[in-house]
Amino acid sequence: MNTSVYIARRYLFSRKSTHAINIISGISMLGVFIGSAALIVILSVFNGFEKVILALYNNFSPELKIEPVRGKTFDPNTPYFNTLHKNAALFSFAEVLEEKALVRYGDRQVISTVKGVSTEFLNNRGLDSTIISGSFTLELHKQAAAVIGTIVQSSLSVNIKDELTPLQIYSPRRGLVNSVNPMDEFIQKNIYPSGVFSIQQDFDDIVVTPLSFTRELLDEPNEVSSIELNFKDGTDLDKVQNEIKTKIGNAFTVKDRYEQNTSLYRILNSEKWAVFSILTFVLIIAIFNIVGSLTMLVMDKRKDIAILSSLGASRGLIKRIFFAEGMMISLIGCLAGVVIGLVFCLLQLHYGWVKMGSQSSVIDAYPIAINFTDFILVFLTVSVIALISSGISARVSVQGLDEIKQDL
Repeated sequence: MNTSVYIARRYLFSRKSTHAINIISGISMLGVFIGSAALIVILSVFNGFEKVILALYNNFSPELKIEPVRGKTFDPNTPYFNTLHKNAALFSFAEVLEEKALVRYGDRQVISTVKGVSTEFLNNRGLDSTIISGSFTLELHKQAAAVIGTIVQSSLSVNIKDELTPLQIYSPRRGLVNSVNPMDEFIQKNIYPSGVFSIQQDFDDIVVTPLSFTRELLDEPNEVSSIELNFKDGTDLDKVQNEIKTKIGNAFTVKDRYEQNTSLYRILNSEKWAVFSILTFVLIIAIFNIVGSLTMLVMDKRKDIAILSSLGASRGLIKRIFFAEGMMISLIGCLAGVVIGLVFCLLQLHYGWVKMGSQSSVIDAYPIAINFTDFILVFLTVSVIALISSGISARVSVQGLDEIKQDL
């Protein structure tokens, strides 16, 4: 065993003449332990939330989305789109027509996005996982039905079990309408809700309806707002996206899921790293307590230092002893914290002991997703901070060494 490491280990686990040094060293190690465990748990929870949110988002959003560069709508009845619809790799080809509209229910009203979709939209098997009440169906008793987001449901107090009260949806008529009655300037259609879905705020104000219903509401018999494409497993989406961009021309955009909602991905990442930064600052404070404990240890071991120096120990060896002790305190606390953090995450993953505390939440317990790169990140973070603090302590250990030898 290396001499400096051997002596540092003896110093770490031996009793000191000043009991406060043991206490301060223990507090330093405990701080690193708690900080490391907290980092592992928090990062795993954020990974879990990211996984759940993106899964819900992906269940509702297409893998590729074609939209016009100019204007709101376009005609999908072109030779290229008809050929694309027959692509063997396609799982679903959904035509979508959406627009803002006034939605009323009873004596309440709200501005919402009405999204009309063709039947292939329902091919997405993940849609049912977004439902918190009712079902994701667009037909009830051979009549058009709507699936509404939770924002619409809560704003209007919609009761999907009430078969007597429909949603009333109003959209301005196209062209100039001269009428004494202002209501003649709007197209009004009724539709009954069949289910309520919850994804996240950007989606939960949507009313999903059959495409035919939305065409009548908006008086738009042919054009659509977008085409949503989903592909079979194993399809190279990047390759397909580039091929469509090449053939479709500059009049359209072809967006993957990240491009469809870049803000969501950015928010998820920024929140995770913001919390990581805050906990890292706490960890820095805990680790720099080691400087204080090692400084007191140097004072306690003044005679030992002088004796080692008299026996021929170099200043470098003495520095390495206290550097090694500082690293031991940090790394033992870090490894113990990482292990306990991993155990907690595994227990939460399997048993879900820590609940969300909301009955209406899509998930019951805090989600966990273990990413082993987080363990490497936490270990490296602690190691870098420990290197700096231990280096400072090592320099303190040889200050006044000549005076100590003279005192002896």
